Amino acid sequence: MPPRRFLFLLGSTRRAGNSELLARRAARFLPAATEQQWLFLPDYTLPPFIDRRHDESYPAPTAGPEKTLLNATLAATDLVLVSPLYWYALSTPAKHYLDYWSAWLRAPQIDFRLQMQGKTCWAVVAGSGPAPEARPLQEALQLTASYMHMPWGGYLYGNGSRPGDVCQDAVAWQAAEALFASPPNQK
Repeated sequence: MPPRRFLFLLGSTRRAGNSELLARRAARFLPAATEQQWLFLPDYTLPPFIDRRHDESYPAPTAGPEKTLLNATLAATDLVLVSPLYWYALSTPAKHYLDYWSAWLRAPQIDFRLQMQGKTCWAVVAGSGPAPEARPLQEALQLTASYMHMPWGGYLYGNGSRPGDVCQDAVAWQAAEALFASPPNQK
């Protein structure tokens, strides 16, 4: 069996924010043979997404940030969306990345849905309120995984507002150790 390859998609607009700290904590407990790629989404500037699905097909990207993100997505066995909780939802960079899945789904030369089947979807989120406030974000990602025929691996929520606060969330910090140890839900 080839080694797993985790793609961590960092959706914060702040480097080393609480969601990233929590994800890096969880990643420390991956088996040593597990490949990891970390992409800070604001470094990959995508133009505004334009919905053309009823007008024309989308071309497959050939260069630039979109091609880089597509290639990394397709090369991964596991995708981890890492985002702060903003207004009960993903951050703008993380949501913008997911919007591009709509284009990739409609680029016939990619066969995106088929290539995504079987990849495991995970989420690591940090917010400054109680965990139930993140339920809409978690449910949206679970629905996305289901729509794409991707197993849902799991979800980790940590509490923290100011930089580094999540390190004081003892429950989340401890739960990070076991996040990737669980087998994905094969729904």
